Amino acid sequence: MADSSRQAPGRPGIPARWTSSAKSGIGTALNPISRVWFTLSHGILNEIYFPRIDRACTRDFGLIVTGGQGFFSEEKRDTLARVEPFAPGVPAYHLENTCGEGRYRIDKDVVADPGRHVIWQRIRFTPLQGTLADYRLFALLAPHLGNQGAGNSAWVGDYKGTPMLFAQRDALALALASSAPWAGRSVGFVGQSDGWQELRRHGRLVETWDRADDGNVALTGEIDLAACGGEVLLVLGFDTNAHEAGQLVLRSLYDGFERARDAYVAEWRQWLDGLVPFDGMSDRRRELNHISAMVFKVHESKPLPGGLIASLSIPWGNAKGDQDLGGYHLAWPRDLVESAGGLLAVGAVRHVRDVLEFLRVTQEADGHWPQNMWLDGTPYWNGVQMDETAFPILLVDLAEREGAISHEEARAHWPMVRKAAAFIVQNGPVSQQDRWEEDPGYSPFTLAAEIAALLVAADLAADCGEPEVAAYLTETADAWNDGIERWIYACDTPLSRQHGVEGYYVRIGSVDGACASSPLHGFVPIKNRPPDDSEAEADVVVSPDALALVRFGLRAADDPRIVNTVKVIDALLKVETPNGPAWHRYNNDGYGEHADGRPFDGTGIGRAWPLLTGERAHYELAAGRPAEADRLLRAIEAFAGDCGLLPEQVWDVDAILDRELFPGQASGSARPLVWAHAEYVKACRSLADGRIFDQPPQTVQRYLSGRPLEASRIVWRFNHKVRTLPAGRTLRLQTPARALVHWGLDDWRDVQDVPTRDVGLGVHSVDLPTGALAAGRRVVFTFYWPEDDKWEGEDFTVTVGE
Repeated sequence: MADSSRQAPGRPGIPARWTSSAKSGIGTALNPISRVWFTLSHGILNEIYFPRIDRACTRDFGLIVTGGQGFFSEEKRDTLARVEPFAPGVPAYHLENTCGEGRYRIDKDVVADPGRHVIWQRIRFTPLQGTLADYRLFALLAPHLGNQGAGNSAWVGDYKGTPMLFAQRDALALALASSAPWAGRSVGFVGQSDGWQELRRHGRLVETWDRADDGNVALTGEIDLAACGGEVLLVLGFDTNAHEAGQLVLRSLYDGFERARDAYVAEWRQWLDGLVPFDGMSDRRRELNHISAMVFKVHESKPLPGGLIASLSIPWGNAKGDQDLGGYHLAWPRDLVESAGGLLAVGAVRHVRDVLEFLRVTQEADGHWPQNMWLDGTPYWNGVQMDETAFPILLVDLAEREGAISHEEARAHWPMVRKAAAFIVQNGPVSQQDRWEEDPGYSPFTLAAEIAALLVAADLAADCGEPEVAAYLTETADAWNDGIERWIYACDTPLSRQHGVEGYYVRIGSVDGACASSPLHGFVPIKNRPPDDSEAEADVVVSPDALALVRFGLRAADDPRIVNTVKVIDALLKVETPNGPAWHRYNNDGYGEHADGRPFDGTGIGRAWPLLTGERAHYELAAGRPAEADRLLRAIEAFAGDCGLLPEQVWDVDAILDRELFPGQASGSARPLVWAHAEYVKACRSLADGRIFDQPPQTVQRYLSGRPLEASRIVWRFNHKVRTLPAGRTLRLQTPARALVHWGLDDWRDVQDVPTRDVGLGVHSVDLPTGALAAGRRVVFTFYWPEDDKWEGEDFTVTVGE
C-alpha cells in the first residue's frame, strides 16, 4: 500500500462539525455480518456508522461538479434532491439530484453490502446542457471516525494495485474505491487544504496532497467521466485497519453491485413479509407502518441485539462538533421500550426477546437503568428518570400479553423486575428528572408509569411465590395513586379561572411544595431558557404528560379533572399546522430553534412534537372518539412527508426559507425519531383493535372498574417526607434499614416504640395506627438505628388533615 510523504498544509483544519439532522433515508443490511449503517440527507450520504450503530464514522459523502467559466456546483447545496426507496419499508434508495441551474442530473442507487462492511453507490451523471466533456465530477468524503472529526488521518494509496483513498483514527479505518479510473486524488485539512477549497478556486485539483495526519480531514477523488461514460460505482468500506478495509472494498468490486443489491433487497422483503398484514388500512397508512417497522429494525444493534438507539442523527448537527459525542445515537431505556412496543404492534414479536435480554444485562446493580447509554451499557448522561425504571417492567407484561414470551419466560424475568420494583419503592414517586430529562418533582407521566409498573410487578411477585412482596407493591401503588391529586392537581388558580375550569393537572409538582397540601406551593425550573426566565410557579406550567393518567389506566378519559386539563392543554400548547395539529411539550419550553431559525444552542423555543399527536390520538380513542383519533393519525402521516420519516419536532410558525424551515415539516432537531414511529404504529394498532394497545390491564381493573379505590395508607420516607396525613389513613414509615420507631402524639404524648420489619425490597417499614386520629392531631417520631447503635437526632412531624 503506497504511503507518500507529501503532507497537506493547514493542520488540524477548522473545528469539525456534524451535518443536518433531517434525514431523508436510513439503511443497513439485515445480515449481521455487515456492520455498517447509513443515513441520507440533501441528496447525499451523511453519517455512516461502524462497527456499532452508536459509532459515527463519516460526516458526509457527496459529489461536486465543475465546468467551464467557473462553474462550481455542490450536490448537497445546489441541486433539487428527490429520494425514493426501492419499495415501501425497504431501505435501499434511488436518489435523483437535479442541478438548480438545469445543467446536469445525478442518479444514485444506495445500498449496504449484506456480506461486508461496505456501502455502495451506483452513480449516473447526465449532462442536461452541453456534453460529458464539459464537466468534471469529484467525490468528496469527510471522515469522522469513532464519533470524532478531530484526530483523523487520511492518505492517497492503493490496495494490491487498486488506487484508493484511505482514512484512519485509532482502530477504525475506511477505504474508498471507484469502478472508474481516478483522474486525480488528494487529501487535506478541512477549510485549509482540502479538495473543496481547491475546486472552489480552480474547478479542478491543481495542487494535490498525499497525506493529512491528525486533524479534521477530507478525501477528494476526480472520477474520469470520459473513461466511464458517466456511470460509476463508488465503494466505501470500513474495518479496523486500512488494509482490511481495502480488501473488503476490492472483494465487493469483484462481486459487483447487482449481487449486493439483490441480496440486500431480498432480505428486507422477507423480513417485511413476516409482519402483520395491516389489513383495512389506507395505502398511505400501510406504507408508513412498513417504513416504521423498518425504522425500528435499522436502529437496532447487530453485535448487541436488542439495543436500539433513539435516532441515527445528531440534533442541529451542523451547529455541533466533537463535544457532542452521543447525539441521539444512544440507547434511552424509555425510547427502547417504546420502540419494543412498536415492534410488538407491527408483529415483529421475536425481536422483543432481544430487547428484554438487552435490558436485563444493562440494568444497574441497584435496579435502575442509566438515563441513556452507549450500547455496551456504559452510561452517557447520569440522570435518574423513574419512568425509565418502570418501563422495562411494563414491557415484560406487554410482551407476554402479545405472545412474544411465554408465561414461564415472563417469570424468568422476575429477578430483573424485582430489582426495578425495589428501586421504584425506594426512590419514587418523585423523580430526579421527568421524561423530558429536565425537572425533578412529581410528573404525571412518571407517576402513571411507576404505579402501573408496581401493580405489574405485584402480579409477577405473587406468581413467583412472594405474596408479602406483592402486597407491599400493591399497597405502595395504591398510596401513590391516591396522592396524585394532592401532588399535581391545581385548583382555583388564575389559569383555571381564565379557562373556565375548576382545576387541572400541572406538568411538575414541586418537590418541596408538593409535600404540602397543595401543588400551588413551590417553583419549578424551566430548562433551556435564559437565566432570567428559567423558573416558574408550579401551577402555571402544564403538559400533555397528564394524558398518561388515562393511557396507563389510572384515570378515565371522561374524568372531569382530565377533561378540564385537556381544555387548558389545548388552549396553551396546541398548534395547528398545514399538516394538522400538534402539541408543545409544555408552555415556555426552550428546546428548539430560536425565533429567527438559528439552531438550538442551549436556549431556544420548543416546537411541536408529532409523537404528542399520537399520544393525543390514544386519548381520543379512550374517550370514545375514533374518528378524531383517525384524523390525528392522518396528521402524523403528513408530518412524515415524502420520505416517510417522522421528526422529533415540526416547525410551527411562518416559514424561514434560507433555513429550510417550513410549517408542519421537520425542524432541525432529529429525523427520524424512533419513539415517534413507535407512537404512530401503536396508535394505528389501537385504532384497529378498538382499545389502547399498550394499556396495562392491572390498573384498569384496580382503579377504573367499579367504585374509586381509596388507599388506606400514606407512605413517609426520608426522601419523601409527607407533612400531612388525610384523616382516616394509616401512616406507613419506610426506612432503608432496620430501625426502632419512637413515636407519640402532639407533644410526645402516648409514646411507644415499635420495630420495623423487612419487606424484602431493600426497605423496612412499620404502620402506625393513625386511622382514628382527628384532624389537627400531630404524629411525632424519630428513629433508633440498632445496627449503628445511634439515634437519628431529629424529630419529624406529620399533621392529620381533613
